[in-house]
Amino acid sequence: MSSTHHTHDNTTPQDPNEDPATFWENRYSGPVPSWSGRANAALEREAAGLTPGTALDLGCGEGGDAIWLARGGWRVTGVDISASALALGEATAVSGGVGESIRWLQADLAVWQPDANYDLVTAHFLHSPVELPREVILRRAANAVAPGGLLLVVGHAGVPPWAEQAHGHGHEDAQNQGHDQGHDGSAMPTPEEVLASLNLTMSEWTVVTCALVERSATMPDGSQIALPDSVLSLRRTPAPAAVPAAD
Repeated sequence: MSSTHHTHDNTTPQDPNEDPATFWENRYSGPVPSWSGRANAALEREAAGLTPGTALDLGCGEGGDAIWLARGGWRVTGVDISASALALGEATAVSGGVGESIRWLQADLAVWQPDANYDLVTAHFLHSPVELPREVILRRAANAVAPGGLLLVVGHAGVPPWAEQAHGHGHEDAQNQGHDQGHDGSAMPTPEEVLASLNLTMSEWTVVTCALVERSATMPDGSQIALPDSVLSLRRTPAPAAVPAAD
């Protein structure tokens, strides 16, 4: 879901009742990678300048984001439902010299609970044509951010022009990620709507970015187009400094 730049063309509508594990395993078990392996642009932008620590990548797919973070000195946990996607990510990380910096976990995000707090928690393009409790997953993601840490949620904000005939389901091109609509054809939420759905106590958070941000994408004919992404990043209030005990 989150790894950037898809290389296949899939306009076939999906059955929203299909088993998610089966759908995503079939999606990633083809003979060639589904993604380019490059990190998402929003991650590179929002994480620039952060002090490396621990990171959690939800829906990590084939690991483009996780590997980029590991190369920057982060200790990463990547979680995805597809064993094939994780195997490719792990192999790429090992060949790139960052295998020991990434823990790969196969799990269904619909039920999986984070087992620690992290300095950075990311969820990129966590959209699906099959059942996915996105708001529940993102609330758990927020709870997993350590004091002083950053939550980054990126999603599609508009439907590419070539997807308008795809029967209400997202269409993916060579430079696009995920799905632009939910499995019921509903529009993707704005960053403000994502923020509201998290039900956060805002006195404990600072909004860093809450905006629609354009990125360059490649049309099926090879031409370039700007597509809007919904970008929300929030910093959790650091824990108060300990007060030295009086003598």
